[in-house]
Amino acid sequence: MLPTARFCATYRSVSVILCWLVVLLAGPACAEENDESAEQESFFGEVVDVNLVNVEVYVTDKQGHRISGLTKDDFVLEVDKTPVAITNFYAVENGRPVGVDAHAVVETLDRPDLPTPGRRLEAEDSRPEDQQLHLIVYIDNFNLKPFSRNRVLRNTRTWLRQNVQLGDKVMLVTYERSLHVRHPFTRDPELIANATYELEDISAHRIHYESERRQIMDEIYNDAENAQSIYGRVRQYAESISNDMAFTLDALKDQVDSLAGLPGRKAILYVSEGLPWSPAEDAFHAVAQQFDQTSVLMETHRFDLNRKYQALISTANANRVTFYTIDAAGLRTYTYMDAANQTAGGGANIDQIHFSNMQNTLRFLAEETGGIAMLNTNNFLPMMERMGDDFRSYYSLGFPAVGRSGRYHRIRVRLKEDRKGVRLRYREGFRDKPVNARMTEATLAALHYGYQKNELGVELQATKATRQEDGQYLVPLVVSIPIGQLALLPQEGMHRGRVKLFVAAKDLDGGVAPVQEVPVPIDIPASDIEQAKGQYYQYTLTMLMRKGRQVVSVTARDEIGATVGVVSTSVGVGV
Repeated sequence: MLPTARFCATYRSVSVILCWLVVLLAGPACAEENDESAEQESFFGEVVDVNLVNVEVYVTDKQGHRISGLTKDDFVLEVDKTPVAITNFYAVENGRPVGVDAHAVVETLDRPDLPTPGRRLEAEDSRPEDQQLHLIVYIDNFNLKPFSRNRVLRNTRTWLRQNVQLGDKVMLVTYERSLHVRHPFTRDPELIANATYELEDISAHRIHYESERRQIMDEIYNDAENAQSIYGRVRQYAESISNDMAFTLDALKDQVDSLAGLPGRKAILYVSEGLPWSPAEDAFHAVAQQFDQTSVLMETHRFDLNRKYQALISTANANRVTFYTIDAAGLRTYTYMDAANQTAGGGANIDQIHFSNMQNTLRFLAEETGGIAMLNTNNFLPMMERMGDDFRSYYSLGFPAVGRSGRYHRIRVRLKEDRKGVRLRYREGFRDKPVNARMTEATLAALHYGYQKNELGVELQATKATRQEDGQYLVPLVVSIPIGQLALLPQEGMHRGRVKLFVAAKDLDGGVAPVQEVPVPIDIPASDIEQAKGQYYQYTLTMLMRKGRQVVSVTARDEIGATVGVVSTSVGVGV
């Protein structure tokens, strides 16, 4: 059941040892809140928020070997065709930051003196938060056959055990018409490798798609008398695939969206047997060839999924997510077409259209986000090693963006001096997200993945819930913020601050209440300011929730000092 959270705009302030209690009760919004919020905005003036954007660049020669030793001055970075200054530069070679004291870098080795699993967990990752990696192994069971999937899983287990670095976090998810988290983020790759064994007994649905394709081709070549007699059947087939792809791509986009608030580099290893760019394109071509009716090819444009793939790419680039895609079908051979059909209807050409239609999307997802597409092979380990090289050796170029408009911007990176055969891969866009959007994403990251970042030292505690007549509960949540951590501005005998809270809740079934924003004005008399610095400002959010176990996350942002506290807690409502 979805948790609910409604926040009213009626404030009551009570002074208790320099702590102010503000109670929000479920009820209609009040004009007074909007007026007060506007007054605060006017008083503090315009706050310019600068967001640091990082772009990972992978530089190789034409053999695919890494090119090392480059510096900030070797790169030119353009945003919407305009050069921008690279203010932050971070280079990593073979897993080691360049220019960092070797003694300060923790070795990426097992500790045999520690128990297994979890040996790697004891040592501390020396990389800054914005350079650490979250990797999602995404097994699309809806678009896989069991044999193909299990072959890839064997390679994946080997790769995980040999290539995941200290400090990297890995998660395992599957898709079977809906997303399932098979193992949450962990720093121990052995746990993910072991979890993949359980997937080998799960149904994989691509075999039904292959059967339906075989049937439609048989109808085109052997049963249909003319194009009109089969045209409606092919359209129905295309609509069925299009409907399936809507669910598939929405789930993939939801996964990418959920990663937005996590810091650092993010990568998705996406495993399927390809996704159609234009559903049933090969079937329409088969009708056109068999009955010399080229006009039916116009239907391929009607079912084209280009916009959905573009939206997925834009979301991935906006959230600093790189796709590494695997075509689990491996070395493809002719499917339906026997020798007779190949001769009569150009079957080999139809199969080639089918292969390209399924693989071009995997190429597109990888290339536009700076990743690698692993196609046309039955041994995926060598190409997965190239993916591992990306994680161990790269350049990160950082530049400031003023996050206000939320627009999507195109990125281009090149070397100042042209080098023959040198190739650069990188994500080709970003979005300058407003600060409220970033705080909302951080709140959801805490909710879904337990992300914590607490520069403000915020504390969150649930107190006793009160049952209502309708069976729901009012749950007071006390947010405590150290006053000494806040930036306060003096004015007219007062020290004034401005904090904004972002609050979200989730139940055990995964239902999520929308993130709510709550402005918190803080006024402290100048005569009390020194004593107040050693106290907490307490703010109580009373949430209307249903019975059951819930997780609540709160992000507190000091709007003046631009510092943040992201915390979460588990609440047993009526339990």
